[in-house]
Amino acid sequence: METRYGKRHTCAKCGKEANFHRVKARRCYECDFCGYQVYPTAGTPFENTRTSLRDWFHVMFMFCASRNGVSAKEVERTIGVTYKTAWRMCNLIRQYMGYVDGDEPLGGPGGGIVETDKAFFGGYDKRGEDDKVIVLGASERGGDVITSIIPSRRESSVMHKLTKWVRPGSRVATDEGLAFANLVEYGYRHGTVNHSKKEYVKGDIHTNNIEAFWSHVKRSIKGTYVNVSPKWLQTYLWEFEYRQNLRKQPHVMLELLLQAFPRPVSSPSRATDDQSVA
Repeated sequence: METRYGKRHTCAKCGKEANFHRVKARRCYECDFCGYQVYPTAGTPFENTRTSLRDWFHVMFMFCASRNGVSAKEVERTIGVTYKTAWRMCNLIRQYMGYVDGDEPLGGPGGGIVETDKAFFGGYDKRGEDDKVIVLGASERGGDVITSIIPSRRESSVMHKLTKWVRPGSRVATDEGLAFANLVEYGYRHGTVNHSKKEYVKGDIHTNNIEAFWSHVKRSIKGTYVNVSPKWLQTYLWEFEYRQNLRKQPHVMLELLLQAFPRPVSSPSRATDDQSVA
């Protein structure tokens, strides 16, 4: 309540600067003048939950302290809830991590080189069937990483995201993929490495950082989550983004989650153009 509204705030009903006192047996606070009730958990992952906030905060700490993710079965064992409740808690926390992390633009004329690459998740790689989920990622050297599921590997899908993520004039490093062939025409300074010829570093041009991120995500999914459906893959990517982007300040991971509740009240999801998160 104090994080979102402070000790005193203007009542939305009577318009007076009021103290709000806790209503017994309810998760709300009441205006001292008119009795108008405020639910401080509305619009947060804790809305409509019957699980104690102490357990929620404990699971959020687990997500921040882990490097490879937290499975719903681990949450089920740790706090003693059903698997369905544990999965819902994990899912909402991942969405909330995506909301708090956001998508700040990368690069710029004075910024670091931005490495970008595509990764493929799931599917059976059947011949003639493109059944894998395609994910585009961009990572600024020494900075943040951004990921998003895209509908295809074509240039139009790739550049639709990159032009939003990367500032014009940035130095961009990629492999020889056809989708990146015309980056110069979009206002970027483009360098490539040819992996098919076993060329992985050319001066300061390489994609090692973004590929290391993909490797970590895939190992963690296989080891911790075993299998992730395409519907919820983006939320798992947000979880790994959050930890990666705060890797130099691990002590603030939990604090940011506890202090960044939506104001004004809004849904804590970071929906993309290609996939909305329920």
